[in-house]
Amino acid sequence: MDNPDRLTVEGNELWQRKKRRAFFINQLYQWHWISSGLCLIGMLLFALTGITLNNAGQIESKPAVAMRQAQLPQALIADLTSDPGETKAALPPSISEWLRREVNVNTAGRDTEWSPDEVYVALPQPGGDAWLSIQRDSGAVSYEVTSRGWIAYLNDLHKGRHTGKAWSWFIDVFAAAAIIFCLTGLLLLQLHAKRRPATWPVVTMGLIIPTLLVVFLIHG
Repeated sequence: MDNPDRLTVEGNELWQRKKRRAFFINQLYQWHWISSGLCLIGMLLFALTGITLNNAGQIESKPAVAMRQAQLPQALIADLTSDPGETKAALPPSISEWLRREVNVNTAGRDTEWSPDEVYVALPQPGGDAWLSIQRDSGAVSYEVTSRGWIAYLNDLHKGRHTGKAWSWFIDVFAAAAIIFCLTGLLLLQLHAKRRPATWPVVTMGLIIPTLLVVFLIHG
């Protein structure tokens, strides 16, 4: 005859295992839906721009170019006549502030090239390009900006091209959320695989298809 105390212990152990399993499953679902919410919009953006990048040759884009001219005040021209000490030196703060206020251009932290005749500032941006030059003797300012449209803008967001540190951090956070989403999804697939016989064949096809494409259809 079974010992009642032993049955009680076994029952408690079984209950504890079920409790731990329920806690684990609950955590999986929590992490899965939270990570999916965090990366949902980013995943849609990257999927959409994956299509536009892959078919860039079929998507026509006509760049729009805008040119502006301005004139530095005489008091600021003197800041350009002195030798900056190095060809990559930043613009003097007084000139940067004037450009921000009068031309609506932020030159802070931008690549700058000093030559005997002019100061050239490269202003690359997502979906286009821009540059600014200042004649060192006269103070004449030329600013040109080129826009290639919103598709090019989204494509550059996908590549992280000229998007700055904030967007770079977002991509890292999005990538981490996507990894968590995929791994928790994989564990949930494992939990339900017994009731869904097609689970692992489908997952395996997701591995085999791109592998075959890489091995047999992509040539160096």
